[in-house]
Amino acid sequence: MIIAALFAFQVAAASSLTVRDANHSARVAVVASKNGPMVWTGSLEDVMPIDVRRALDGTYTLEIWGTRLEVQAGASVVRVGDEVRQLATPVVVQSGRLMVPLQLISDVFPAVVPNTRWDAEKSELVVFSAGMPAAPRSAVGSSRQSAGDLAPPPRRISDASAPRTTQLPPVPAKHYRRTIVVDAGHGGVDNGMTGPISGGPKIYEKNITLAVANKLGEQLKSRGVDVVYTRTADTLIALDDRGRIANRSSGDLFISIHVNAANPNWKDPSGSRGFETYFLSEAKTEDARRVERMENESVELEDGGGKGDKNPLSFILSDMTQNQHLRESSELADLIQQSLGKMHPGPSRGVKQAGFRVLVTAYMPAVLVEIGFGSNPREAAYISDPRKQDALATAIADAAIEYVQRYERRVLGAGDPAPTGPHR
Repeated sequence: MIIAALFAFQVAAASSLTVRDANHSARVAVVASKNGPMVWTGSLEDVMPIDVRRALDGTYTLEIWGTRLEVQAGASVVRVGDEVRQLATPVVVQSGRLMVPLQLISDVFPAVVPNTRWDAEKSELVVFSAGMPAAPRSAVGSSRQSAGDLAPPPRRISDASAPRTTQLPPVPAKHYRRTIVVDAGHGGVDNGMTGPISGGPKIYEKNITLAVANKLGEQLKSRGVDVVYTRTADTLIALDDRGRIANRSSGDLFISIHVNAANPNWKDPSGSRGFETYFLSEAKTEDARRVERMENESVELEDGGGKGDKNPLSFILSDMTQNQHLRESSELADLIQQSLGKMHPGPSRGVKQAGFRVLVTAYMPAVLVEIGFGSNPREAAYISDPRKQDALATAIADAAIEYVQRYERRVLGAGDPAPTGPHR
Protein backbone atom coordinates (compact mmCIF):
# COMPACT_ATOMS: atom_id res chain seq x y z
CA MET A 1 0.00 0.00 0.00
CA ILE A 2 2.87 2.40 0.79
CA ILE A 3 4.45 1.72 -2.61
CA ALA A 4 1.14 2.22 -4.41
CA ALA A 5 0.36 5.46 -2.55
CA LEU A 6 3.82 6.90 -3.19
CA PHE A 7 3.67 6.07 -6.89
CA ALA A 8 0.14 7.49 -7.23
CA PHE A 9 1.27 10.71 -5.55
CA GLN A 10 4.22 11.09 -7.92
CA VAL A 11 2.14 10.79 -11.10
CA ALA A 12 -1.34 11.87 -10.00
CA ALA A 13 -1.10 15.15 -11.84
CA ALA A 14 -0.33 13.50 -15.20
CA SER A 15 -3.29 13.17 -17.56
CA SER A 16 -1.03 12.09 -20.41
CA LEU A 17 2.53 11.09 -21.09
CA THR A 18 4.77 11.96 -24.00
CA VAL A 19 6.65 9.47 -26.13
CA ARG A 20 9.39 11.18 -28.07
CA ASP A 21 12.54 10.58 -30.05
CA ALA A 22 15.02 13.03 -31.56
CA ASN A 23 12.61 14.15 -34.26
CA HIS A 24 9.04 13.51 -33.19
CA SER A 25 6.75 13.39 -30.17
CA ALA A 26 3.26 12.13 -29.42
CA ARG A 27 0.90 12.29 -26.45
CA VAL A 28 -0.57 9.15 -24.89
CA ALA A 29 -3.54 9.41 -22.55
CA VAL A 30 -3.18 8.39 -18.91
CA VAL A 31 -6.45 7.15 -17.42
CA ALA A 32 -7.23 7.87 -13.78
CA SER A 33 -8.53 4.88 -11.82
CA LYS A 34 -9.08 3.92 -8.19
CA ASN A 35 -5.79 1.99 -8.36
CA GLY A 36 -3.84 4.88 -9.84
CA PRO A 37 -2.83 6.08 -13.33
CA MET A 38 -3.26 3.51 -16.11
CA VAL A 39 -2.31 3.40 -19.79
CA TRP A 40 -4.15 1.52 -22.55
CA THR A 41 -1.58 -0.59 -24.39
CA GLY A 42 -3.37 -0.03 -27.69
CA SER A 43 -2.49 3.67 -27.51
CA LEU A 44 1.21 2.75 -27.49
CA GLU A 45 1.03 0.65 -30.65
CA ASP A 46 0.81 3.77 -32.85
CA VAL A 47 3.89 5.41 -31.38
CA MET A 48 6.35 2.58 -30.74
CA PRO A 49 6.88 -0.99 -32.01
CA ILE A 50 4.93 -2.84 -29.32
CA ASP A 51 3.17 -6.11 -30.12
CA VAL A 52 0.51 -7.14 -27.58
CA ARG A 53 -0.76 -10.71 -27.68
CA ARG A 54 -3.32 -12.53 -25.58
CA ALA A 55 -2.52 -16.18 -24.85
CA LEU A 56 -5.14 -18.88 -24.62
CA ASP A 57 -4.95 -18.84 -20.83
CA GLY A 58 -5.71 -15.12 -20.55
CA THR A 59 -2.16 -13.87 -19.97
CA TYR A 60 -0.76 -11.10 -22.15
CA THR A 61 2.65 -10.77 -23.77
CA LEU A 62 4.08 -7.37 -24.70
CA GLU A 63 7.04 -7.52 -27.08
CA ILE A 64 9.18 -4.44 -27.79
CA TRP A 65 12.45 -4.64 -29.71
CA GLY A 66 13.01 -8.26 -28.78
CA THR A 67 12.09 -7.87 -25.09
CA ARG A 68 9.07 -9.85 -23.87
CA LEU A 69 7.03 -8.84 -20.83
CA GLU A 70 4.22 -11.03 -19.50
CA VAL A 71 1.32 -9.69 -17.42
CA GLN A 72 -2.06 -10.97 -16.28
CA ALA A 73 -5.25 -9.12 -15.38
CA GLY A 74 -5.58 -8.78 -11.62
CA ALA A 75 -1.90 -9.47 -10.95
CA SER A 76 0.50 -6.82 -9.63
CA VAL A 77 3.59 -8.34 -11.22
CA VAL A 78 5.30 -8.38 -14.61
CA ARG A 79 7.48 -11.28 -15.75
CA VAL A 80 10.55 -10.46 -17.85
CA GLY A 81 12.27 -13.72 -18.77
CA ASP A 82 12.99 -15.51 -15.51
CA GLU A 83 12.69 -12.28 -13.50
CA VAL A 84 9.48 -11.13 -11.79
CA ARG A 85 9.06 -7.42 -11.00
CA GLN A 86 6.52 -6.02 -8.57
CA LEU A 87 4.01 -3.42 -9.78
CA ALA A 88 2.38 -0.88 -7.47
CA THR A 89 -1.10 -1.68 -8.83
CA PRO A 90 -2.62 -4.62 -10.71
CA VAL A 91 -3.07 -4.89 -14.47
CA VAL A 92 -6.73 -4.67 -15.53
CA VAL A 93 -8.86 -5.37 -18.61
CA GLN A 94 -11.68 -2.90 -19.24
CA SER A 95 -14.14 -3.41 -22.11
CA GLY A 96 -11.69 -5.82 -23.70
CA ARG A 97 -8.79 -3.35 -23.47
CA LEU A 98 -5.58 -4.15 -21.62
CA MET A 99 -4.74 -1.38 -19.14
CA VAL A 100 -1.32 -1.34 -17.44
CA PRO A 101 -0.05 0.87 -14.61
CA LEU A 102 1.88 3.94 -15.77
CA GLN A 103 4.68 2.51 -13.65
CA LEU A 104 5.21 -0.17 -16.31
CA ILE A 105 6.17 2.55 -18.80
CA SER A 106 8.01 4.85 -16.39
CA ASP A 107 9.95 2.26 -14.34
CA VAL A 108 9.97 -1.13 -16.05
CA PHE A 109 10.40 -0.10 -19.70
CA PRO A 110 13.59 1.91 -19.11
CA ALA A 111 15.06 -0.94 -17.03
CA VAL A 112 14.45 -3.79 -19.49
CA VAL A 113 13.50 -2.42 -22.93
CA PRO A 114 16.38 -1.29 -25.17
CA ASN A 115 16.45 2.29 -26.48
CA THR A 116 14.15 3.78 -23.84
CA ARG A 117 14.63 6.24 -20.97
CA TRP A 118 12.09 7.90 -18.66
CA ASP A 119 12.24 11.65 -18.02
CA ALA A 120 10.37 12.05 -14.72
CA GLU A 121 10.30 15.87 -14.83
CA LYS A 122 8.46 15.97 -18.14
CA SER A 123 6.59 12.64 -17.84
CA GLU A 124 8.26 11.60 -21.09
CA LEU A 125 9.35 8.23 -22.39
CA VAL A 126 12.41 9.02 -24.51
CA VAL A 127 13.04 6.66 -27.42
CA PHE A 128 16.57 6.55 -28.85
CA SER A 129 15.79 4.80 -32.15
CA ALA A 130 13.63 6.97 -34.38
CA GLY A 131 11.95 5.11 -37.19
CA MET A 132 13.22 1.70 -36.11
CA PRO A 133 10.69 -0.88 -37.33
CA ALA A 134 9.07 -3.34 -34.99
CA ALA A 135 10.89 -6.61 -34.53
CA PRO A 136 9.22 -8.97 -37.02
CA ARG A 137 7.38 -12.01 -35.78
CA SER A 138 9.66 -14.93 -36.48
CA ALA A 139 8.73 -17.60 -38.98
CA VAL A 140 8.96 -21.23 -37.95
CA GLY A 141 12.57 -22.21 -37.43
CA SER A 142 13.89 -18.64 -37.49
CA SER A 143 15.10 -16.71 -34.47
CA ARG A 144 13.81 -13.41 -33.13
CA GLN A 145 15.94 -10.32 -33.03
CA SER A 146 17.31 -10.00 -29.53
CA ALA A 147 18.09 -6.92 -27.51
CA GLY A 148 21.78 -7.71 -27.92
CA ASP A 149 21.49 -7.22 -31.68
CA LEU A 150 20.52 -3.56 -31.27
CA ALA A 151 23.09 -0.79 -31.36
CA PRO A 152 23.57 0.75 -27.90
CA PRO A 153 21.71 4.04 -27.47
CA PRO A 154 23.78 7.23 -27.51
CA ARG A 155 24.40 8.80 -24.13
CA ARG A 156 22.74 12.05 -25.11
CA ILE A 157 20.51 13.26 -27.91
CA SER A 158 19.67 16.80 -28.86
CA ASP A 159 16.38 17.75 -30.46
CA ALA A 160 16.38 21.52 -29.92
CA SER A 161 16.34 22.22 -33.65
CA ALA A 162 14.19 19.24 -34.64
CA PRO A 163 10.64 19.89 -35.83
CA ARG A 164 7.99 18.63 -33.40
CA THR A 165 4.89 16.92 -34.71
CA THR A 166 1.95 15.23 -33.05
CA GLN A 167 2.81 11.72 -34.17
CA LEU A 168 5.81 9.44 -34.43
CA PRO A 169 6.53 7.58 -37.68
CA PRO A 170 3.95 4.81 -38.22
CA VAL A 171 4.74 1.34 -36.94
CA PRO A 172 4.60 -1.37 -39.62
CA ALA A 173 1.46 -3.51 -39.55
CA LYS A 174 1.69 -6.66 -37.42
CA HIS A 175 0.23 -10.04 -38.25
CA TYR A 176 -0.84 -12.63 -35.71
CA ARG A 177 -0.85 -16.42 -35.93
CA ARG A 178 -1.25 -19.00 -33.22
CA THR A 179 1.86 -20.95 -32.23
CA ILE A 180 1.66 -24.58 -31.11
CA VAL A 181 4.75 -26.29 -29.70
CA VAL A 182 5.08 -29.97 -30.62
CA ASP A 183 7.33 -32.11 -28.44
CA ALA A 184 8.59 -35.54 -29.52
CA GLY A 185 9.28 -37.46 -26.32
CA HIS A 186 12.74 -38.86 -25.50
CA GLY A 187 15.58 -38.88 -28.09
CA GLY A 188 19.34 -39.44 -28.35
CA VAL A 189 20.65 -41.78 -25.67
CA ASP A 190 17.15 -41.89 -24.19
CA ASN A 191 15.27 -44.51 -26.22
CA GLY A 192 12.17 -44.34 -24.08
CA MET A 193 10.21 -47.58 -23.97
CA THR A 194 11.31 -50.57 -26.06
CA GLY A 195 8.76 -53.08 -27.30
CA PRO A 196 6.82 -55.12 -27.92
CA ILE A 197 7.05 -57.61 -25.09
CA SER A 198 6.72 -60.59 -27.40
CA GLY A 199 6.52 -60.95 -31.17
CA GLY A 200 6.81 -58.34 -33.87
CA PRO A 201 9.67 -56.04 -34.86
CA LYS A 202 11.38 -54.11 -32.09
CA ILE A 203 10.41 -50.45 -31.74
CA TYR A 204 11.89 -47.55 -29.80
CA GLU A 205 9.62 -44.88 -28.40
CA LYS A 206 11.92 -42.03 -29.47
CA ASN A 207 11.49 -42.96 -33.16
CA ILE A 208 7.70 -43.29 -33.00
CA THR A 209 7.25 -40.01 -31.16
CA LEU A 210 9.48 -38.12 -33.61
CA ALA A 211 7.57 -39.47 -36.61
CA VAL A 212 4.16 -38.61 -35.16
CA ALA A 213 5.34 -35.19 -33.90
CA ASN A 214 6.64 -34.26 -37.36
CA LYS A 215 3.35 -35.32 -38.95
CA LEU A 216 1.38 -33.42 -36.32
CA GLY A 217 3.41 -30.31 -37.03
CA GLU A 218 2.73 -30.56 -40.76
CA GLN A 219 -0.98 -30.99 -40.09
CA LEU A 220 -1.07 -27.89 -37.92
CA LYS A 221 0.93 -25.79 -40.37
CA SER A 222 -1.45 -26.76 -43.17
CA ARG A 223 -4.26 -25.24 -41.08
CA GLY A 224 -2.60 -21.86 -40.66
CA VAL A 225 -0.84 -22.44 -37.35
CA ASP A 226 2.81 -21.68 -36.63
CA VAL A 227 4.65 -24.71 -35.25
CA VAL A 228 7.77 -24.95 -33.11
CA TYR A 229 9.39 -28.36 -32.51
CA THR A 230 11.42 -29.11 -29.41
CA ARG A 231 13.44 -31.56 -31.49
CA THR A 232 13.50 -32.55 -35.17
CA ALA A 233 16.28 -35.15 -34.98
CA ASP A 234 17.44 -38.00 -32.75
CA THR A 235 18.81 -35.76 -30.01
CA LEU A 236 18.31 -35.61 -26.24
CA ILE A 237 16.62 -32.42 -25.05
CA ALA A 238 16.45 -31.93 -21.29
CA LEU A 239 12.92 -32.30 -19.91
CA ASP A 240 13.00 -28.89 -18.24
CA ASP A 241 14.32 -27.25 -21.43
CA ARG A 242 11.37 -28.40 -23.53
CA GLY A 243 8.95 -26.11 -21.73
CA ARG A 244 11.46 -23.28 -21.86
CA ILE A 245 11.69 -23.70 -25.64
CA ALA A 246 7.91 -23.32 -25.74
CA ASN A 247 8.02 -20.16 -23.61
CA ARG A 248 10.76 -18.53 -25.69
CA SER A 249 8.69 -19.24 -28.80
CA SER A 250 5.61 -17.51 -27.32
CA GLY A 251 3.70 -20.76 -27.66
CA ASP A 252 -0.06 -20.88 -27.17
CA LEU A 253 -0.24 -24.67 -26.65
CA PHE A 254 2.27 -27.40 -25.80
CA ILE A 255 1.64 -30.99 -26.95
CA SER A 256 4.07 -33.76 -25.97
CA ILE A 257 3.86 -37.12 -27.81
CA HIS A 258 4.75 -40.38 -26.03
CA VAL A 259 4.30 -44.16 -26.23
CA ASN A 260 3.04 -46.14 -23.25
CA ALA A 261 4.38 -49.41 -21.84
CA ALA A 262 2.72 -51.97 -19.60
CA ASN A 263 3.90 -52.80 -16.12
CA PRO A 264 5.66 -56.18 -16.48
CA ASN A 265 4.09 -57.24 -13.18
CA TRP A 266 0.58 -56.99 -14.57
CA LYS A 267 -1.37 -60.20 -15.12
CA ASP A 268 -1.23 -59.85 -18.95
CA PRO A 269 1.23 -57.03 -19.73
CA SER A 270 1.45 -57.77 -23.47
CA GLY A 271 -2.34 -57.46 -23.73
CA SER A 272 -2.53 -53.90 -22.38
CA ARG A 273 -3.58 -51.36 -25.00
CA GLY A 274 -5.27 -48.01 -25.48
CA PHE A 275 -4.56 -44.30 -25.45
CA GLU A 276 -4.66 -41.65 -22.72
CA THR A 277 -3.93 -37.93 -22.34
CA TYR A 278 -2.40 -36.28 -19.29
CA PHE A 279 -2.30 -32.75 -17.94
CA LEU A 280 -0.09 -31.49 -15.14
CA SER A 281 -1.30 -32.11 -11.62
CA GLU A 282 -0.77 -34.54 -8.79
CA ALA A 283 -1.23 -38.15 -9.86
CA LYS A 284 -4.44 -39.62 -8.44
CA THR A 285 -3.94 -43.32 -9.24
CA GLU A 286 -1.13 -45.82 -8.98
CA ASP A 287 -1.15 -46.26 -12.77
CA ALA A 288 -0.76 -42.50 -13.28
CA ARG A 289 2.15 -42.52 -10.84
CA ARG A 290 3.68 -45.42 -12.80
CA VAL A 291 3.51 -43.48 -16.08
CA GLU A 292 4.84 -40.38 -14.32
CA ARG A 293 7.87 -42.28 -13.05
CA MET A 294 8.45 -43.88 -16.46
CA GLU A 295 8.36 -40.60 -18.40
CA ASN A 296 10.39 -38.68 -15.80
CA GLU A 297 13.23 -41.24 -15.82
CA SER A 298 14.80 -39.35 -18.73
CA VAL A 299 16.11 -36.75 -16.30
CA GLU A 300 18.69 -39.30 -15.10
CA LEU A 301 20.28 -39.27 -18.58
CA GLU A 302 20.71 -35.50 -18.64
CA ASP A 303 23.79 -33.60 -17.54
CA GLY A 304 23.86 -33.55 -13.77
CA GLY A 305 21.91 -36.78 -13.49
CA GLY A 306 18.69 -35.12 -12.41
CA LYS A 307 20.05 -33.68 -9.18
CA GLY A 308 17.57 -30.82 -9.26
CA ASP A 309 14.12 -30.63 -7.73
CA LYS A 310 12.75 -34.15 -7.36
CA ASN A 311 9.23 -32.82 -6.86
CA PRO A 312 8.42 -30.75 -9.98
CA LEU A 313 5.03 -29.77 -8.60
CA SER A 314 6.37 -28.32 -5.37
CA PHE A 315 6.37 -24.76 -6.67
CA ILE A 316 3.73 -24.90 -9.38
CA LEU A 317 0.34 -25.88 -7.98
CA SER A 318 0.07 -22.82 -5.76
CA ASP A 319 0.84 -20.44 -8.63
CA MET A 320 -2.27 -18.58 -9.82
CA THR A 321 -1.10 -18.35 -13.43
CA GLN A 322 -0.23 -22.04 -13.65
CA ASN A 323 -3.56 -23.07 -12.11
CA GLN A 324 -5.28 -21.25 -14.96
CA HIS A 325 -3.10 -23.26 -17.36
CA LEU A 326 -4.17 -26.49 -15.63
CA ARG A 327 -7.86 -25.79 -16.21
CA GLU A 328 -7.25 -25.05 -19.88
CA SER A 329 -4.98 -28.09 -20.18
CA SER A 330 -7.72 -30.33 -18.82
CA GLU A 331 -10.11 -29.14 -21.53
CA LEU A 332 -7.50 -29.66 -24.26
CA ALA A 333 -6.78 -33.18 -22.97
CA ASP A 334 -10.48 -34.06 -23.06
CA LEU A 335 -10.80 -32.90 -26.68
CA ILE A 336 -7.77 -34.96 -27.70
CA GLN A 337 -9.23 -38.07 -26.06
CA GLN A 338 -12.53 -37.54 -27.87
CA SER A 339 -10.80 -37.05 -31.21
CA LEU A 340 -8.52 -40.09 -30.86
CA GLY A 341 -11.55 -42.14 -29.81
CA LYS A 342 -13.06 -41.69 -33.28
CA MET A 343 -10.19 -43.47 -35.04
CA HIS A 344 -7.98 -45.38 -32.58
CA PRO A 345 -8.64 -49.14 -32.41
CA GLY A 346 -7.66 -49.34 -28.76
CA PRO A 347 -9.86 -48.36 -25.83
CA SER A 348 -9.81 -44.86 -24.39
CA ARG A 349 -8.07 -44.91 -21.02
CA GLY A 350 -9.34 -41.40 -20.31
CA VAL A 351 -7.96 -38.05 -19.25
CA LYS A 352 -5.48 -38.36 -16.39
CA GLN A 353 -3.15 -36.17 -14.39
CA ALA A 354 0.43 -36.60 -13.24
CA GLY A 355 3.54 -34.58 -12.39
CA PHE A 356 5.43 -34.74 -15.66
CA ARG A 357 8.61 -32.67 -15.61
CA VAL A 358 8.23 -31.93 -19.32
CA LEU A 359 5.01 -30.01 -18.59
CA VAL A 360 6.16 -28.08 -15.52
CA THR A 361 8.10 -25.31 -17.26
CA ALA A 362 5.60 -24.73 -20.09
CA TYR A 363 3.64 -21.60 -19.13
CA MET A 364 0.69 -22.34 -21.39
CA PRO A 365 -1.97 -25.06 -21.71
CA ALA A 366 0.09 -28.26 -21.98
CA VAL A 367 -0.69 -31.96 -22.37
CA LEU A 368 1.15 -35.26 -22.76
CA VAL A 369 -0.45 -37.81 -25.11
CA GLU A 370 0.26 -41.54 -24.80
CA ILE A 371 -0.72 -42.66 -28.32
CA GLY A 372 -0.68 -46.40 -27.58
CA PHE A 373 1.11 -49.29 -25.87
CA GLY A 374 4.37 -50.19 -27.58
CA SER A 375 4.51 -53.24 -25.33
CA ASN A 376 1.47 -54.70 -27.14
CA PRO A 377 2.51 -56.39 -30.44
CA ARG A 378 -0.60 -55.33 -32.38
CA GLU A 379 -0.57 -51.80 -31.05
CA ALA A 380 3.19 -51.51 -31.64
CA ALA A 381 2.59 -52.42 -35.27
CA TYR A 382 -0.26 -49.91 -35.45
CA ILE A 383 1.71 -46.91 -34.17
CA SER A 384 4.68 -47.89 -36.38
CA ASP A 385 2.58 -47.75 -39.58
CA PRO A 386 3.15 -44.39 -41.37
CA ARG A 387 -0.50 -44.29 -42.49
CA LYS A 388 -1.71 -44.81 -38.93
CA GLN A 389 0.74 -42.18 -37.72
CA ASP A 390 -0.86 -39.77 -40.20
CA ALA A 391 -4.27 -40.61 -38.75
CA LEU A 392 -3.05 -40.12 -35.17
CA ALA A 393 -1.51 -36.76 -36.09
CA THR A 394 -4.71 -35.68 -37.82
CA ALA A 395 -6.85 -36.57 -34.80
CA ILE A 396 -4.60 -34.65 -32.40
CA ALA A 397 -4.48 -31.67 -34.77
CA ASP A 398 -8.30 -31.72 -35.04
CA ALA A 399 -8.55 -31.49 -31.26
CA ALA A 400 -5.98 -28.70 -30.98
CA ILE A 401 -7.71 -26.59 -33.62
CA GLU A 402 -11.13 -27.22 -32.04
CA TYR A 403 -9.74 -26.09 -28.68
CA VAL A 404 -8.39 -22.88 -30.20
CA GLN A 405 -11.69 -22.18 -31.93
CA ARG A 406 -13.68 -22.81 -28.74
CA TYR A 407 -11.39 -20.54 -26.79
CA GLU A 408 -11.69 -17.76 -29.35
CA ARG A 409 -15.50 -18.04 -29.33
CA ARG A 410 -15.44 -17.68 -25.53
CA VAL A 411 -13.22 -14.62 -25.78
CA LEU A 412 -15.38 -13.00 -28.45
CA GLY A 413 -18.50 -13.81 -26.48
CA ALA A 414 -17.01 -12.00 -23.49
CA GLY A 415 -16.51 -8.88 -25.56
CA ASP A 416 -12.74 -9.12 -25.86
CA PRO A 417 -11.02 -8.42 -29.19
CA ALA A 418 -10.56 -11.23 -31.67
CA PRO A 419 -7.40 -13.19 -30.72
CA THR A 420 -6.64 -13.87 -34.38
CA GLY A 421 -5.37 -10.32 -34.85
CA PRO A 422 -3.23 -7.89 -32.88
CA HIS A 423 -4.75 -6.94 -29.53
CA ARG A 424 -5.97 -3.33 -29.64
